[in-house]
Amino acid sequence: MPLLTVSHLYKRFNLEAGFFARYGRFVNAVNDISFSIGKNEAYGLVGESGCGKTTTARLLVRMYQADSGEIKFYHGDKAVAVAGLQKEALRQYREKVRYVFQDPARSLNPRMSVYEVLVSGCRRPLKKRGVKENELRLKAADILEETGLQSGDLEKRPSEFSGGQRQRISIARALLMEPELLICDEVVSALDVSVQGQILNLLYDIRQKRNISFLFIAHDLKVACYFCDRIGVMYKGELMEEAPAENLYRDALNPYTKLLFSSAAGTAGVSETDGAKETRKQNTAQIESASCPFAPRCPQANERCFREHPALTQAGEGHLIRCFNYTAGL
Repeated sequence: MPLLTVSHLYKRFNLEAGFFARYGRFVNAVNDISFSIGKNEAYGLVGESGCGKTTTARLLVRMYQADSGEIKFYHGDKAVAVAGLQKEALRQYREKVRYVFQDPARSLNPRMSVYEVLVSGCRRPLKKRGVKENELRLKAADILEETGLQSGDLEKRPSEFSGGQRQRISIARALLMEPELLICDEVVSALDVSVQGQILNLLYDIRQKRNISFLFIAHDLKVACYFCDRIGVMYKGELMEEAPAENLYRDALNPYTKLLFSSAAGTAGVSETDGAKETRKQNTAQIESASCPFAPRCPQANERCFREHPALTQAGEGHLIRCFNYTAGL
């Protein structure tokens, strides 16, 4: 049984910003996205900056309100529609689904001690569960040690720590409510390579120890394949390919997925064809695109790719692809 399912999710934003911006031209940040996350599963959303990964994650915790579509969270045998949650029910849902942001320097209040950072927003619900203040401090110290820091760090300020240590504090804050799903939004992208490995290993240990699920957002496909069980590749708000992580590097079919792998390897990727530059500019401003979103950059694109929109189809067991031109071994 899944822990969370997303069905035909849409979110669009006005293309122009500001008080005097014209209304009526939109960009589809999330365009008909569907996926599921199983219990104790790590699902990865991968793609370039601006592809809609973070918007999708924020829709899951209701930081944004979806234009349409359905998000369901499964608690035991009961499926809860996230869109209908209000007040106390929404707060309880957000206790079970916690968000770890990309930049800990901005998400941690520099005026607070580490202890105050950890328990802010958690003190009241934990007290409702019967957790006393001294027990809360012990719990915060234990979780801080679990994430690789020391209990004595509780009285320090976030500014006294390195970027990797601040990310550990962010993870500890998310774990304090004992969530069932942890959303990690580019949590290693701003860190040095050696520190990235440490944080990934920490998350892996947490997953094994606590038996929780992950939505892991990244732009580096190789990092996502290391940590995740399944990968969804996004481009311009759409899911272009989904496959088991252990096979994706070998069985990738979509040209955009291949581009991401080649970029991670430091080799030449897919370049935009000269005849498609104007089409790309037009597609960016369209409310609804009638073509494949990747067609302007795809060297395999043909007339049909610019004329029709490909559906997400089955390419094998657990493997979905959005491309007209795929064949076995493409």
